[in-house]
Formats: sequence, structure tokens, C-alpha cells
Amino acid sequence: METLSKKQKILRTSLVIFLIVAFLVAMYFILKATGWWEYVNSVEKLKNLILGLGFYGRVVFVVFQFLQVTFIPIPSPILVVAGSLIYGPFQAGLLSLAGILLGSAVAFALGRSFGKKIVVFMVGKESCEKWTKFLSNGKYSFVLMMLLPFFPDDILCLVAGLTDMSWLFFMITQLVTRPIGIFLTSYFTSGQIIPYHGWGLIVWAVFFVFVVISIYLSTKYKPQIENYLKNVFKSKR
Repeated sequence: METLSKKQKILRTSLVIFLIVAFLVAMYFILKATGWWEYVNSVEKLKNLILGLGFYGRVVFVVFQFLQVTFIPIPSPILVVAGSLIYGPFQAGLLSLAGILLGSAVAFALGRSFGKKIVVFMVGKESCEKWTKFLSNGKYSFVLMMLLPFFPDDILCLVAGLTDMSWLFFMITQLVTRPIGIFLTSYFTSGQIIPYHGWGLIVWAVFFVFVVISIYLSTKYKPQIENYLKNVFKSKR
């Protein structure tokens, strides 16, 4: 049974990879045939294209941020960085915040309203069970995970709907943590604060090491962090 299970996993992974590659190849030829590849393949042309949409370009950007939280598996930092290059860090931060907050609320509502089946369908059984168990045993760690990078924020919003977490706690967490991550990403990745050359490369290297260490420590000392956060929230009631 174990060998069969491994074969099934390999076949499933191979099928997914094949479908993704086939989709990307098809999209390439479609973009090439329609002439849109010139825009996609050039940051400056893509920037001008979106800016050319005027107000509707901003609407499209917000919609994309909403969709990446709920239905499209695109890491939000990528869109935030793209937005900061197009609209500037402040405006991109506001637009990203609008789309991500709305998407987070909808993701939580999906988990809360439709239950485990839809979450498993969207993120997979393994991820669903892993993060459901994590949040059920440590609700207040949700705050820390939403602050730190490299945690699956969008999956956590879906899974949070399966737990006993209240709407109030969820939305307060989003309103506190999301702006911090979004605006830090928007400003720092724009190159206005830390450049991508010279001394900036050293700072980026140190920052990356700091993030890795933070994730390691937050995982290792999860119970202590959970108790501390519980006491903080209790003291504010």
C-alpha cells in the first residue's frame, strides 16, 4: 500500500506539472499571436499599459489582490511589488490593502459557511488538516503568523473559518497585521529606502537572515509565544 501511495503521489504531481507547463506554453503562444507578449515581457510596457487604463487600472489591481487571497495562487508580495513599481509605494499599499482585506474576509467566510470540504478542495487535505490543528491549538499564534513572512496567509484565512475563532478577533487581526506587512513590502521593495545595489545588498542579506531566524524561533517557541499573546489579549479586555 505504501508503494502504491508513493506512485499515486508521483503520478499526481507529474500530472499537475504537465498541466501547468501545458497552460503556460498555450498562454505564451496566445500572447505571442495577439501581440500582448511585448507588454508582458517588458516591465516598462506593462507599466504603461496598466497606467493607460486610468482609474480602471486601479480597479483591476484591487481585483487581482482580492483574487490572489481567495482563488488564484499568486503570492501577494509579488503583486505588491508590481503595484509599487506602477503606482508608487503609498498608493500601491492602499490598493493592495483594500483588495487583501476584502479577500481575507471572503476567505474566512468561505471556511465558516461551507466548512472543511471547500477548504480541502481549495488548499488540499494535508494543508487543511495541518493548519486547522495548528490554529485550533494556538489561536493567538495566528496574530504572529500573519505578521511574519513566508507563512501561508491566504490558507490561514480560509482555515481560520473552520476554527472557533470569532469574526471580531479575525478582523481585528487583519486590520492590525495586514497594513504592516503590505506597506513594509511596498516601501522596502520599491528601492526607495534600501537600494538593490551597493550597501543595500548587505542590508537585504541581513534582513533575509533575520526573517529565517524569526521563523525558526517562532516555530520552536510556539507554546511560550502562545501563552504570552494570550496574556496580552486578556489584559486588554
